[in-house]
Order: sequence, then C-alpha cells, then structure tokens
Amino acid sequence: MRRNDRELTTEEEILQVLDQCDTIRLGMKGEEYPYIVPLSFGWEQHENGRVYIYVHGAKDGLRHELLKKDFRVCVEADRCLRFAQIGDDYTCVYESVIGFGRAECVQGEEALHGLKKIMEHCGFGEGHVPTRAAEYTSVWKITISQMTGKRRTL
Repeated sequence: MRRNDRELTTEEEILQVLDQCDTIRLGMKGEEYPYIVPLSFGWEQHENGRVYIYVHGAKDGLRHELLKKDFRVCVEADRCLRFAQIGDDYTCVYESVIGFGRAECVQGEEALHGLKKIMEHCGFGEGHVPTRAAEYTSVWKITISQMTGKRRTL
C-alpha cells in the first residue's frame, strides 16, 4: 500500500467497513480480459477468525463458467462518503476493502445459510428464505485468505 497513513490496521476496522458496504465487486480471471461483477452479499467471521462472503445469482452465466475454470477471486467494497475541496485540490473521503480468496458453489443447508446471511446484510433481518429462491439460485461462498482496507479522511 503506497499510503500507509490511510491503511486500516486492525481486522475490526476492515470488517466494520465491509459491514457498511452495500455491494461488493467480484473480480475473476476472464478469457481475454479480467471480469468484474457487482453483487449483493452477506458475510460472517467464524470463531477461527476466517471470513466468509456469500453471493448469489442465476445458476448459469459467464461468472459461473469463469469460476469453474479458476476459483481464485478478488473482492472489493467501498464507500464514497463525500467529495471535498482542500484549497485548490479536490478529493474523495472514502473507505475501501480489498480481499483475495477462493470461491466455491455451496448446496443444501450451507446454501440456505448463505442466503440468510445475504438477507441479513441487505436489511431483512433473520427472515425466512423463500423456498423458490433457494431452488433457482446458486450460492457461492468465498473464503477470504487476505484482506486489506484503506480510509481517506480530512
């Protein structure tokens, strides 16, 4: 990280930023170009410290084809808090998180658990996951192996 003064230095700070973000961007290795897609998500941290991010979507498509070939991913989330002018310069006050990990498609109870985490993060509490949604949706669990965060304040 070039600007160490902006680095989030604790896991707690990084996870607080992640929790406040609405959308993640999932980066994958594409055929000719990198491929990135914005997604709703849910997450949790297990007692062993490992962070898991859950995403969902249709059961087919480019994302699924790419992940079948290479399950390594990059996850990015950010919050633009405001734009500001400092003298003659302009800047963005922001927080961001970048993580690297491995994605796997999960089934059954683990998929339902992932959908519940997504619903919680999206503001629906611990509500019921509609059976129909679980039938036509694929759920991917991303196991994060490395995560960093950055914040620009004034």
